[in-house]
Amino acid sequence: MSKTFFYLKLAVNNLKKNSKAYVPYIITCIGTIIMFYNMCFLASAKTLGLISDDGSLKMILTFGTVVIGIFSAIFLFYTNSFLVKKRKKEFGLFNILGMEKKHIAKIMFWETVLTGAISLSAGLAGGILLSKAMILLLFKIIAIRVTFGFEVPTLAVVITPVLFGAIFAINFIYNSLTVRLSKPVELLKGGNVGEKEPKTKLFQGIVGLLSLSAGYYIALFTESPLQALTLFFIAVILVMIGTYCLFTSGSIAVLKLLRKNKNYYYKPKNFISVSSMIYRMKRNAAGLANICILSTAVIVMLSSTVSLYIGVEDVLRTRYPRDITVGSSFISDENVEKMNKIIEDTTDSLGIERRNVLNYRYLTVVAFQEDSRFQLQGDSLRFKDSAALFFMDIDGYNKMYNANKTLEENEVLLYEYRGRLPGDSMTIEDLQLRIKERVPAFEGDGNTSAMMINSFYLVARKDDLQKIIRVSDPDNTKGKDLAYFYGFDVNADKQTQIQLATEIRKGLKELGISYYADGADLSRESFYTLYGGLFYLGIFLGLLFIMATDLINNYKQIAEGYDDKERYEIMQKVGMSREEVRKSINSQVIKVFFLPLLAAVIHIAFAFKVITKLLEIFNLTNVPLFALCTLSTILIFSVFYVAVYTLTAKTYYKIVKG
Repeated sequence: MSKTFFYLKLAVNNLKKNSKAYVPYIITCIGTIIMFYNMCFLASAKTLGLISDDGSLKMILTFGTVVIGIFSAIFLFYTNSFLVKKRKKEFGLFNILGMEKKHIAKIMFWETVLTGAISLSAGLAGGILLSKAMILLLFKIIAIRVTFGFEVPTLAVVITPVLFGAIFAINFIYNSLTVRLSKPVELLKGGNVGEKEPKTKLFQGIVGLLSLSAGYYIALFTESPLQALTLFFIAVILVMIGTYCLFTSGSIAVLKLLRKNKNYYYKPKNFISVSSMIYRMKRNAAGLANICILSTAVIVMLSSTVSLYIGVEDVLRTRYPRDITVGSSFISDENVEKMNKIIEDTTDSLGIERRNVLNYRYLTVVAFQEDSRFQLQGDSLRFKDSAALFFMDIDGYNKMYNANKTLEENEVLLYEYRGRLPGDSMTIEDLQLRIKERVPAFEGDGNTSAMMINSFYLVARKDDLQKIIRVSDPDNTKGKDLAYFYGFDVNADKQTQIQLATEIRKGLKELGISYYADGADLSRESFYTLYGGLFYLGIFLGLLFIMATDLINNYKQIAEGYDDKERYEIMQKVGMSREEVRKSINSQVIKVFFLPLLAAVIHIAFAFKVITKLLEIFNLTNVPLFALCTLSTILIFSVFYVAVYTLTAKTYYKIVKG
């Protein structure tokens, strides 16, 4: 018992002595536990069962729980490895003074127990206390009526200590093995390992440049949302590889080039900062790359989710071009008349006036696109290179736009909704059509916005439509009936619009045809649930990544401060003034600190186009809104970044000055 108390006392003293490193680590652990518990709480809370359409929200929150859990494990292991590396010299002294490695392991065990106990108890308590505020915030974001009550899900209370207990256990095992497998001399010199001047790794630099170029190429030349969905994560991985390689080898190459520039290098502040950065860049590069990637992730997540949430009304209008939209995939002329009568009778019975009426018949053909040639898919469905062609007759088009356009045989009008059709002609199987005119706009039924493939609207003569029907359905398996869309606006409140859509559905059900009757107000709640959930997840992960960025910067500055302390003392002894030392420190800190932010902004600039394509999958086509949200996020994050720089730079200066 006395031995246990002895090791426990040593562990407490060690934590106090290393408080500058351990206090930020424990605070981060507490914050991470609070965030994980609350995300797990929301994913398993019974209160969310009150939401009518909570399937998508539950999926988002469960995904967030998994992401935070994985990130927590990786990030806390990363920060723990920094702590144990910083304390190698301390463990080496213990070993030389006669303490066996198994005794050092016991001290580390109690340090881990104390750290874990403080973090878990404070984290769980904080998570439970904040859980009600978190669910109220979520309900506010997704525009759901607030419910009262307090809930502590068993699943969240069990999973949180199990996960973080396992993380602390893995960290302890790693720390023990690090000490056990190191010789006393290696432990004593642990803080100085890697101080040799690193070589310029040409192969690694080429790999980094090629990876980054390939990632940027994918981001710049991805045209369709489907391609963006399949290629985006490949681009992300390539950019991450390129970032790590270029920060590791490219930064060293650049610094050596600066050293060769005599006019720049042989100035006191540049001489010290460049030479110092060269010697430590091998160790710093990974941390800088992590900061760059985390900064990029924060900006992308927040700008995307904020723009989706702010633009939800734009999304609803894109998806539903009219307040009430009714349609059918295959419907006869006779049933079209019946459908019109049901819509008109229902609106009249409720005393509602139909405004901005939009109705037309159309034919949908899905085919493989190769430039201006389209090959029908038949029974197989292959998304790659697929395109949707929407045909309507010229009479319907003229009626819709009050126009007076005419077409000759095999001539069409074209509107490119998504994708590009080169040249002035197109071929569907063996049927060749001439493009007479490219029209600037076309009011679709809204369903096209949800499609991820290229989409084209074409206007043709009625007899040409029959040719296209015969080509697209030679066996007449689908019948010759076209699709039909009927949309209109109303001057009525939300409940009345929902009632109207519901009544129209009842009337159409009696026709015995496939149909849909929908509207913006009918779907508003589900859209807010989905986009609000994404916004909430973006805030959570953004805060987590910002916290990680802050901690990495803090530890990096502490490590550099201790490394530079002796160096600057020597410089002052050989005649360098305090002012020159200050300028040199400032030059070095600014270069190292703001390089990741600059690289992150460059990544965002190249990724902007592909992200807009991904947002189209969520029906957000308001590019100026996303650009404004991205710019605002960068500015706000930069302000925060500068604030963190100011705080960590002060820590660095204090250490260097002693």
